[in-house]
This record gives sequence, structure tokens and C-alpha cells, in this order.
Amino acid sequence: MSWIQLPQTRLWVQDQGRGPGVLLVHGFPLDHSMWKYQQEFFLARGYRVVAPDLRGLGQSPPLDEVTTMAQFADDLAQLLQALEVSPGVIYVGLSMGGYVAWEMVRRHRRWLRAMVLCDTKAAADTPEAAQARLQLAQNILQHGMDELDRTMREKLWAGESSTRQEEDVEHIHQVIRSTSPQGAAAALRGMAQRQDATELLPQLELPVLYVCGDQDVLSTPEQMHQMAQATPGARWALIPQAGHMAPIENPQAVNRALEEFLDNLS
Repeated sequence: MSWIQLPQTRLWVQDQGRGPGVLLVHGFPLDHSMWKYQQEFFLARGYRVVAPDLRGLGQSPPLDEVTTMAQFADDLAQLLQALEVSPGVIYVGLSMGGYVAWEMVRRHRRWLRAMVLCDTKAAADTPEAAQARLQLAQNILQHGMDELDRTMREKLWAGESSTRQEEDVEHIHQVIRSTSPQGAAAALRGMAQRQDATELLPQLELPVLYVCGDQDVLSTPEQMHQMAQATPGARWALIPQAGHMAPIENPQAVNRALEEFLDNLS
């Protein structure tokens, strides 16, 4: 791990391996460590794996009252340039990492060779959902991250994950509790104002794999399957015994889907 200084911020980044680039982009309010099983998978296949903590999350410091998905995407493009990664990376994002992916398509398309979008959405928040995020941002600034941790524990996981993947589940919740309230609030405000990306789906001109846990209540299989159907040539993987955190809950199934996807990249 190392600090990488960018024009407007600095990011805590794990950069491992040599070969074609893979960029792993975590969800909210997590850090790079959620990808440990996928890091092992890509490194074993000869890829260079870049896994940052996004601005204000993990070890990367918060700077703003609002961090937009466009700012996250700009940070990532600058990070790839600073690390001298060749354009044409495989972008892998979960949940909020998927929201950032849409801004990478809009703003930094040249960096992308293919995308893997896990447990995420293309649609913007409804007015009610956006207001709930803004209220949550205010709550965690006043009361800290413990309440958010309790709320997310009920929503992130399939029922059996808490016993089958107990150590991983507890690690994730330690990450959540350790997250900067300022950084989390800024990201919540940014998610509340993100653009709808559904119009991008039929225009995507790169290989895309959609991955969803079969018990995900936040980004449902029905929603994600519709996204896959709207994307030309997209591949679809429904992950059994998994909720919103499919890459952790059933890494073997997720990595099998990744392997098949990589084998079919032109």
C-alpha cells in the first residue's frame, strides 16, 4: 500500500502485479479490502491489480462536503495516469463503484477495455431516496457511523453469510465503523445527486459483465437483469447464496463468472 498524490487529493492505493490493468472500485462506505478474493484471482491470472480507497473513504482523507461520482471518476483517471497504467483497464465496481463507472464511461472512456458491474444500479435516486441519503448524511455527522453500521448489517448480506463468511462480514463492519463520517456524508450527498445512466446502457461499446447476488435487496436481480438485457452483448451472472456483497459472500461463483468473462474478451 502507498499514498499517491493527485492534483486535488491523495489516495491510499494497493498496486500489485504486472500485466494488463484491472481497477477494483469499492462500494459505500467501504475500502479496497472488500476485493481480497478478486485481487487473488486477477493476480494469479497475470494482471496488474490497482485497488484504491476512494476519496474520503478507507484511509483516503475527506476534503469536501459533497463528493460527486464525477469527482471520484476524475480521481481514478488521474490515479491511473500517475501510476503509468496503460489505457484499456478492466474496471470492476460494486454498488457505488458502479455509479462511478458510469462517469468513467462519460468522462474517461479511453481508460476502459471492459467493465464488471456488481450489485449496482443505472437509475438515479428517486426524490424520496435522495432525501433519505441527505438525512442519513446529517445523522452520521451528528452521531457517528455506528447507526449506519447497524442499518447496513440488515441490508448487505444474505441470511446465511453471517455464519458462512463470519470473519469477512465482521471485517467489513469494522471498516464501516472506522469510516470518516465526513467522507461518508460527502459520498452520500454525491450519490443523491448522481445522473441517471439508463440511457447509456444501449450505447455501451465495450464488453460488460453484470453480477448480482440472488438475495440482493438493494440492487435486485430483476433490476440488474434488465440492465444486462438493455446492454448490447452483455453477460449476466446471478450469484447464489449472496446478497449485496456477492464478491465476498460467494467469491468462488463470482470468480468463475469473471474467468468466463475474461476468456471471452476479444
